[in-house]
Amino acid sequence: MAAYSYCPGPGAGPGPAAGAQLPDQRFLWNVFQRVDKDRRGTRQVISDNELQQALSNGTWTPFNPVTVRSIISMFDRENKAGVSFSEFTGVWKYITCGLAEHVPNRDNSGMIDENKLKQALSGFGYRLSDQFHDILICKFDRQGRGQMAFDDFLQGCIILQRLTDILRQDQDGWIQVSYEQYLTVIL
Repeated sequence: MAAYSYCPGPGAGPGPAAGAQLPDQRFLWNVFQRVDKDRRGTRQVISDNELQQALSNGTWTPFNPVTVRSIISMFDRENKAGVSFSEFTGVWKYITCGLAEHVPNRDNSGMIDENKLKQALSGFGYRLSDQFHDILICKFDRQGRGQMAFDDFLQGCIILQRLTDILRQDQDGWIQVSYEQYLTVIL
């Protein structure tokens, strides 16, 4: 499994940070080539299994397959069940410069507890109750330790972002629940 450092840079919200710098394109191309085992055609695409190999969650365990599929669904614009190199570059930037920089990891555990979760989500602009943070930890804590790995955090962020986007799109006034009630029902 490849493990690469996160890139620094200022930013707000889940997504690419404003002004954040990606690693050299040759570096990303080498990572892409290294995991692209089947070299699918002239429009090289890496599959979910291959993308999983390119990502590190900070705990030296494979990225959650559900998270990898969610990432692909976000970035695969042509429904090819994988990501091209340009899409891979977007994935890398989304993860390393948009999400990872907001997760405090002073203890180098690679795990996100409730305090780290609160700090990260607050940095994205979410104002959620302690009770809802508890719900998120319970939902995405696959090991039952009161904390989640980075890839599980990423899965939670993807879901929060999608649900928030849906709620923003559907502003015709018929929904009569609070934001947290809506998220709690969905999760």
